[in-house]
Amino acid sequence: MSENADPKRRIVSSRHLSEGEGWEASEVEYGMIIAYNAFSRWMTRCMSAAGNTDLTPLEILVLHNTNHRGRDKRLTDICFLLNIEDTHTVNYALRKLMKMELLSSEKRGKEVFYSTSKTGADLCEAYRQVRNRCFLDGLSHLDMTGNEMREIAASLRTLSGQYDQASRAAASL
Repeated sequence: MSENADPKRRIVSSRHLSEGEGWEASEVEYGMIIAYNAFSRWMTRCMSAAGNTDLTPLEILVLHNTNHRGRDKRLTDICFLLNIEDTHTVNYALRKLMKMELLSSEKRGKEVFYSTSKTGADLCEAYRQVRNRCFLDGLSHLDMTGNEMREIAASLRTLSGQYDQASRAAASL
């Protein structure tokens, strides 16, 4: 679609955000909105197929992040790695995962470290197997190389940095 494309034909998040210069950002935002919602729906359905129907997308992310590389994590580590500012939501997820015996915790000095329990690690493995069977098998039909996927991932991380910077600027207004 050219720069002067008919505004009525643009696939954007909101028409009022897509008028004038930089309208393409609204097109990207709409893509992120539908991708986020599809990914959230996928995570909960994949986790259900893996054997747990009680986890929200955030709880699934926290579980996988805690399981990542088999290293114990603090609340601040998890929030930093997932780019979550509201520690209360992650703390609530950690408490729920502990109550479900998917995580365990250990206090070291003033810090609490979380790790996956055997049950939690087994659930992450079951999720991985469902992901391989239902998502990765279909992904091979997209005619996209691993390098192209890594470039998309790098672009998304860069774009998230721009949104973080813009949110800091907006907070100072």
